Amino acid sequence: MRREAAKTLAVLNRTRGTVLCEKLEVATSHVEQSRGLLGRDGLTPGSGMLFEGSRLPLMWMHMFFMRFAIDIVFLDKANRVLRINHSLKPWRVSSMVFGARRALEIEAGAAARSGTMRGDQLDLSAA
Repeated sequence: MRREAAKTLAVLNRTRGTVLCEKLEVATSHVEQSRGLLGRDGLTPGSGMLFEGSRLPLMWMHMFFMRFAIDIVFLDKANRVLRINHSLKPWRVSSMVFGARRALEIEAGAAARSGTMRGDQLDLSAA
């Protein structure tokens, strides 16, 4: 995403007709992506952060120094769900996901509550 793009998005699961995340922060700069959710004590319900991958179709995330568990939803370039790591705990490493271009870090349990599954189509739009 370019810097002029919206900094907060809503994520809808078009396949299921549910809301996955109401307030998704976009980590646009290298500094924002490096910091991520570090230093926070948790996520408020309905919030999360979007990470854009590099040009390489491979992503993974780490939970080093995190204080709480999260769900990580990996998306391909068309925003289809490739994999979900449910309730990934601090000091763990996520799956390596080939074909992933984006990762959503959302509150633990949010993916299950919305019924989001592998293959679902997500829509990301300005909140």
